[in-house]
Amino acid sequence: MKRKFGFCTSIYLLLVAACFVCPALASIFGTVRGIVHDAQHRPISGARLQLQAKQSDWKREAVTDDEGKFQFDAVPAGDYLIHISRDGFREYSAGLAVTADSAPLRHFPLELAAVTEKVEVSENAQTLDTSSSVSQTTLTRETISSTPGATRTNSLELITDYTPGAYMVHDQLHVRGGHQVSWLVDGIPVPNTNIASNVGPQFDPKDMDVVEIQRGGYAADYGDRTYGVFNVIPRSGFERDREIQLLLTYGNFHQTDSQISIGDHTERFAYYASVSANRTDFGLMPPEPHALHDNNNGVSGFTSLIFNATPNDQLRLAASARADFFQVPNTSDQQAAGIRDTQRERDGFLNLSWVRTFEPGVLMTISPFVHWNRAAYDGSSPIPSLLPDQPPIPTDHN
Repeated sequence: MKRKFGFCTSIYLLLVAACFVCPALASIFGTVRGIVHDAQHRPISGARLQLQAKQSDWKREAVTDDEGKFQFDAVPAGDYLIHISRDGFREYSAGLAVTADSAPLRHFPLELAAVTEKVEVSENAQTLDTSSSVSQTTLTRETISSTPGATRTNSLELITDYTPGAYMVHDQLHVRGGHQVSWLVDGIPVPNTNIASNVGPQFDPKDMDVVEIQRGGYAADYGDRTYGVFNVIPRSGFERDREIQLLLTYGNFHQTDSQISIGDHTERFAYYASVSANRTDFGLMPPEPHALHDNNNGVSGFTSLIFNATPNDQLRLAASARADFFQVPNTSDQQAAGIRDTQRERDGFLNLSWVRTFEPGVLMTISPFVHWNRAAYDGSSPIPSLLPDQPPIPTDHN
C-alpha cells in the first residue's frame, strides 16, 4: 500500500526536526591525517602542509607537531592535492582521494635537499579505499562532464556507466536487481515514498560536484534501501570566481537541455545557483520502435550556500525545486484510439546543516530537512471501447 507524503507532513517533519534536533547519521566528510617523516622514518616537526581541492579554491593549511603528525577534519569527499614543505628538505606534492566517513593514516616521506636534481613521474592517486569493505565508486564533476550523455537532466549514465549491476528498466534505475535505492544530498537523506511512481529525476547532474556510489557493504547508517546509496555533494561556488555559465543545447527529437548558473566565493562564504529547462519528443521508453505521444519537458532551480562562521563551525544549505511533465508513450492502436495518458511530477527539498568540529577526530552534524514529492498520473481515453482488452488506467495521485 502506497503512503502519501504531503506538504503538511513535510512541514510537520521540519518542525519536529527543529525542535528535537539530532545528529545526522550519514556524512559527506572525511579526515585527512598522516605522519611526515624522513628516509629513516624519523618524524619531522614544523613541516607546513596545504591541502587543495583539485577542482575548486577550497584549501586548508596545517603544521606538523613534535611527532610529525597532522590532521585535517571535515574535508568534503573528492580529489585533492597535498603540498608539504620544510627547510632542509625537498618539497613534496601528491594527489589523494578523500571518501566520506574515512580517516586512513597516511605516511609522507621527505628527502633531504640536495644540489643535484632529478625528474619524477607520478600517476594520479587511486580512489581505492583499503580501510573499508564498502563497494564504492566516487565520481567527480570532471568525470561526469566527460561522460557522453551523463549531464542530461533525465539521464542516469553517470550511474549505469560506472556502477556494476546498474541498468535502466521501464524508465527506472535498478541496481543488482532492485530499484529501492537511497539518495542523499550533503549526507542528508532525501526520503521518497513514491520511489516506484516517479520517473523524473531528483537531481540535475549538472549541479553535482562529487557523487559517491555505494552498492554493497555499507553501514546501517544509510537506512534500509539495500540496493544502492547515492551521496551527492552539490556544487558549492568555490569553483567559481564571479562567473556565470550559460549552456544551450539542441538536438534530435527537438531535444534541448539548457541551464544558466552563477557562483562566487570568498574565504568564508560561497554560493551557487542554477536554473535549468529541458524538453524532448522522445521522453519515456516507447513500447514500439516509433515514439508516439512521448513528449517530456521540465524546469528546475537549485542553490547551495556555504558559510564558515568560525574555524570550527560551518553552515551549509542546499535547496531544490523542480517540475516535470511526461506524456505516456502509446502503441499504434492506443494512439488511434485517442489515449492520451500523462504524468506530472513535482519535487522539492530544503536541507540545512550545522557542522561542528569539537576537536581533532570529533565532528558533529545537525541537519533539519524537508522534502515534498508528488506524482500525478492522469489517464485519458475518450473511446475506451475500441480496446476492450486494455482498459484505461485511472487517475493515480501520490
